[in-house]
Amino acid sequence: MKVLAILYKGFRAAKEEPRLLGTVENELGLRPYLESKGHKYIVSSSKDGPDSDLAKHIKDVDILITTPFHPGYLTRDLVDQAKNLKLCVTAGVGSDHIDLNAAQDKKIEVLEVSGSNVVSVAEHVVMSILLLVRNFVPAHEQITRGDWQVSDIARNAFDLEGKTIGTIGAGRIGHRVLQRLKSFNTKELLYYDYSPLPPDAEKEVGARRVDTIEELVKQCDVVTINAPLHEGTLGLINKEMLSNFKPGAWLVNTARGAICVAEDIAEAVKSGHLNGYAGDVWNMQPAPKDHPWRYMKNPLGGGNGMVPHYSGTTLDAQARYAEGTRKILENFFDGKPQDPATSSWAAATPKDQYGTTGKHSM
Repeated sequence: MKVLAILYKGFRAAKEEPRLLGTVENELGLRPYLESKGHKYIVSSSKDGPDSDLAKHIKDVDILITTPFHPGYLTRDLVDQAKNLKLCVTAGVGSDHIDLNAAQDKKIEVLEVSGSNVVSVAEHVVMSILLLVRNFVPAHEQITRGDWQVSDIARNAFDLEGKTIGTIGAGRIGHRVLQRLKSFNTKELLYYDYSPLPPDAEKEVGARRVDTIEELVKQCDVVTINAPLHEGTLGLINKEMLSNFKPGAWLVNTARGAICVAEDIAEAVKSGHLNGYAGDVWNMQPAPKDHPWRYMKNPLGGGNGMVPHYSGTTLDAQARYAEGTRKILENFFDGKPQDPATSSWAAATPKDQYGTTGKHSM
């Protein structure tokens, strides 16, 4: 069979660090295995436009491997051209770069390495919350400039203790975020999810479920997004929703960039309505050089905690999703059943959830 992997280029770093498995250079460590089984393995970073390797090879490829960190967008048009495509594997978590409806129409199986990123992303969320609340980025930039003016930093630095923090989404990642925040002695932990946590899990983290997203953001000093991207969450955090946020709140998004409207977020940070926004996901990846999230700052010159999409691709996470990708392939070639948790459909949320009906209410 012909297997195509669309990964990101690691350049010198990938050559020096073989554990960067999710790169073009290190190929998820799959080449020896696939070629020993007689399969043809093509690895590329070229994914955009009609002349890309993705468009070129999709016509006769049997298996497509992609990654959320350098997403190869499999549109309905490309699915229609894919005459031999039987399986799509996301090396990581989140298959929103694939037109799942088109894949389902063509009976193409779409699987991902469920759970491979949950610890990595949850830790990144807590880090992002802290760097915003403690005004860390401007403090570090001040030092690298050779300056020293404590008052310029301390005027917008706060403790996490005593704050109200809420998560939109309390699945595998959102639940772990709540677990990690419990030790900060917050005023209250809130969550919004169409499905409540099990009573014992809710009691363990000491979190309270609210009925609407508006109710959550009105009460929170910090909001973190841990929900999947689909028709129901696309553009969910827009100017109207932001008007419900407490003035000066902080927002962290490590889920998917397109859940937030980029221009509305940038304007909210610029005006100070949001004291800051942090995350690693962008509505376009790689992000254009003129993307407003690269340059936005609050009125005091801080509030920007944006980084490239790497929260779920630590070296530990890469080992997990490389191993998981191989297991999916082994099951496919051997005709064995896949773990139901790897199905992208199992992780999908009905489009009328997360507030797509009416005014973002259940």
